[in-house]
Amino acid sequence: MGALKRHRLWTLAAVFALVLVAVGVYASVRGGSGEAREALAAEPAAGEWRPWVMESGSEIRVPPPPVEGSPAAKRDAEELRGAVEARDGEDEQLARALESRPAVEPWLRDVMRFVAARPKDPVKASRNYALVSVAMHDAAIAAWHWKYEYDREAPSEDALFEPQGDPSYPSEHAAIAGAASQVLAHLYPSEPAARLERQAGEISGARVSAGVSYPSDADAGLALGRQVAKRVIERARTDGADRKWDGSRPGPGPRYWEPRPGSVAGPVTPLGGTWDTWLLDSGRQLRPPAPPAYGTPGFLEQARAVVRAQEELTPEQKRAAKFWEGGDGTALPPGIWMQVVLERLRREPLTTPRTTRLFATLTVAMADAGVAAWDAKYAYWYPRPENGIRDSGVDPDFKPFIRTPLFPAYVSGHSTYSAAAAEVLADAFPDQAELWRERGREAGLSRIWGGIHYPVDDVFGSRMGRKIGELAVTRAERDGAER
Repeated sequence: MGALKRHRLWTLAAVFALVLVAVGVYASVRGGSGEAREALAAEPAAGEWRPWVMESGSEIRVPPPPVEGSPAAKRDAEELRGAVEARDGEDEQLARALESRPAVEPWLRDVMRFVAARPKDPVKASRNYALVSVAMHDAAIAAWHWKYEYDREAPSEDALFEPQGDPSYPSEHAAIAGAASQVLAHLYPSEPAARLERQAGEISGARVSAGVSYPSDADAGLALGRQVAKRVIERARTDGADRKWDGSRPGPGPRYWEPRPGSVAGPVTPLGGTWDTWLLDSGRQLRPPAPPAYGTPGFLEQARAVVRAQEELTPEQKRAAKFWEGGDGTALPPGIWMQVVLERLRREPLTTPRTTRLFATLTVAMADAGVAAWDAKYAYWYPRPENGIRDSGVDPDFKPFIRTPLFPAYVSGHSTYSAAAAEVLADAFPDQAELWRERGREAGLSRIWGGIHYPVDDVFGSRMGRKIGELAVTRAERDGAER
C-alpha cells in the first residue's frame, strides 16, 4: 500500500474515531479536559478584538456591578452564599460537566440537533451554524470588554473549581447563553423558546451554584447576550434567506437537473446562492466556468469516470463515502466538521474567546462556501450522475453507492465546504495543517466514490472552498487576536 493511501486511511480512521466520541452523551465528564481548562491563561485584550455584527466590544453598554459594601453588593453576596449552600449533587454534576467543555458546546449541539431533525438543506444549515456562532463570539468579545472595564474579582469561597484568571463581571457563560438561546429561538420558531430560555438560565445559574460567579455576573451576562442576539437577528432578517423561488429554470432534463429517478421532489433552496455573504462580495464572486454540457464528449468522459469509480470501490472508499454522506437525520457536512473540532477542543482546550473566534471563523467560511456552491449549482442546473449516466446511455442501470441529493451536481457542496473548513483549521492548528487539508480532500473525493458527483464537481468546488478559507484566515489575521 502506498504512503499516500496509508495516510488517507489513517486520516479517515482518525476522523471517524473523533466524531464517534464527539457525538457522545452531553453529560459525560472526562477528567483530563477539566484539568487542562484550569491551566488556561487570562485574555485581557480579548475585549478589543474585532466582532462580526458590532462595531466594537464596547458598543453595548453594560452597567457597573454593585459597588463593594453597598446594600446591592451585600444582597448579591447573600444570594451567592444561598445558591452555594443549596447546591446538591445534580447541581454539582451539571457545573462540572459545563466546566469540562467549551462554553459554546451546548448551543452548537442544539443547532446541530435542530438541523438533523429537518429535511436536508445544507445551505440553510451552514447559514444557521454561522449565525449562532457569530452571536456567541460577539457576546464573548463584549463580555471581555466589560470584564476588564470593571475588573471585578471572581468569588472563590466554597467554589467547586478554580475560576479562570479573567474578571467575573459579566459572566461569559451567561452572555454566550443569552445570545445563542435568542438566535436559536429566532431561527427555529417551532422549537420551544421557553426551553431555550430555561437552558440559558440553568447554564448561567450553574456558575453561581458552583461559586465562581455572582448572581449579578450572570444577570448582566444574560442581558448583554440578548442585546448581541438582536444585532444577529437583524442581520438574519435581511440576508435574503426568506426569498421565494418563482419556479423558473433553464429547461428540463436530461440536459438540466431533475430529481433522482422515481422522485418528483423539487430542488432544495434554489435561491441559496443569492443570500448575503460574510467574506465574499456575493455568491457570484467565485462562480466557476460552465462544466461540460450534457451529451458532449467532455460530459461522457466525466460520466464514465464516475462509473469506473463505482466499479472499483475499495472497502476504505465505501467507508469514507458513508462517513461523509451527511444525509437526512444528520448535522450535514458542516456539522461533521464542527463535531470534530469540538472533540479536539475537549482534549486541547482554548480560552473561551479563542474558542468562539475559531467557531465563528470556521462557520462563516462554511456559510459563504454554501452560498457560493449554491450559486454555481443553480447557475448551471447540472444533472446528477444518477440521471446523466442513465439518460446518456453510458450505463442505463447505474445506481450510486449513496443516495443522490435533491439539488444539482455542479459544484460539489461537500468539496466547497470541506476545502474552506480545512484551510481555516490548518491555520488554527498549524502542527496538523496537512492532516486537515487531507481530510478536506477526502471529503470531496468521497462524493465521487459515492457516485453522486463528477470529478469536475469536486475540482471546482474544492478550488472555490480553498479561496473562501483563505479569505477567512486573512480576516482572522486582522481581528486583533494575534497582537
